[in-house]
Amino acid sequence: MTKTMPIMEARRQLTTLPEALRHDGESDVLEVTRRGKPVLAVLPWELYEAVTETLDILADQELMPLLRQSIDELEAGKTLTWEEAKRELEL
Repeated sequence: MTKTMPIMEARRQLTTLPEALRHDGESDVLEVTRRGKPVLAVLPWELYEAVTETLDILADQELMPLLRQSIDELEAGKTLTWEEAKRELEL
């Protein structure tokens, strides 16, 4: 869920923002605005790490074709049982 806050209010609440962005075990993103227009996004560190990891994967030119192939195989029902996977790995 995204919350919106003017930049001056975010400045006043900076030290309490980590707690304010967590509720019910979920992380929120804070959209900081200046004159009503978004200028910053403030997000919990864990969410930032997840986003940067995803961007790293998407930028990996060797990994992305394999990921796409895996998704296609999953959607086509071409999956292995755990026992089949273990047997294949033993070869």
